[in-house]
Order: sequence, then structure tokens, then C-alpha cells
Amino acid sequence: MTRIYRLDAHSRDIAEALSADHGPDPWGGGEPRPGTFAPVVVRSSKTARRFIRPMVWGYPAPNSLTPAGDVQWVTSVRNVASPFWIGNLRHTELRCLVPATSIGNQPPAHPDSGPASVCAMAGIWRDLTDIPVFAIISVDDATDPAKKRSTPLILNSAQQHMWLTADWKAASRLVQPAQKEPMACA
Repeated sequence: MTRIYRLDAHSRDIAEALSADHGPDPWGGGEPRPGTFAPVVVRSSKTARRFIRPMVWGYPAPNSLTPAGDVQWVTSVRNVASPFWIGNLRHTELRCLVPATSIGNQPPAHPDSGPASVCAMAGIWRDLTDIPVFAIISVDDATDPAKKRSTPLILNSAQQHMWLTADWKAASRLVQPAQKEPMACA
């Protein structure tokens, strides 16, 4: 899976594209980096409304502190059957949508072409002490027989709703190998 995506959209554009409430817009746009904040869309368990929340991209890997004091970040979830992830996946309130305007090798939107189209990648999140973190769900690229490549799980509107609300048995059916090039954000 590519570890790079872009998000060249303001919170009002993200909110409109992903049916969410928006608030203050601290996002400056660009390419999120592991270990830094980026906006994600979560669903309130009390009101069932979607809203944008800034979170750190990546879960700190177990025993991930390097001798230099850097953290290694786990930015994607490829094995959804792993006991490490299943607790988050089973709880709808810990699933999220990760907005993007381009993924991998897709070119970023040209500034003169108007607002970039926003797509949603499936993700999970949790609070680590006082810091919310998220990771992107990835699926095998079915066109790669060696299964060395993976791609983000991109969701259409109906799938977004299912990802955020369905029990894990139903939502897990969305996590299937990509049959072709990933859906474009455009």
C-alpha cells in the first residue's frame, strides 16, 4: 500500500463530500505524514452524526521507539483478522473515514480547477492516552498474484454508511481484494 495520500480540501468541502459537520479548519492541506495530525470523519455514538476530528496518522508500533527516539508508525491495517486490530474493528464507534483528494500516484488537483473531489478511505481509530490516532484499512491488489501490493479500501457513499454503522460481520464484507486499480478520488 502506498503510504502517501493528499488532502487538498478545506473542512467545509470534506464535510459536504462525506456528510459530516465541520468545525474550525486547522487543516492546511497537502500530504499527511505518519505521526502528524490529519482530519478524519467519525460518527458520534450519541447523536449518530458524522463530524471531522483531527487525529495523528498511525498507531505507534509495539516496542517502536528507535535508539534515536523516533517512533515507527503503523499507518495501514492489512490483516483485519489480527487480534491487534479486531477490537477496534468490532466497535462501530472506532471506525472512521479518512478523506483524500488523491492517493498514491494520482496527481494532486490543479489549484485553478476548483475544489478537489474528496473520496473516503476506510479507517480505524482509538485514543492513546490523550492523543487520537488512526490507520487506513488496506486490501490486497487482486491484479498482483504475488500479493505484494495493497491499496487503500476506498468506499462509496453506501459503503461509508455501512462501514460506520454495521456490525463487524456485515462491515467485514467490504474488506475484499481490489479487482482493478483503486477508485480515483476525482
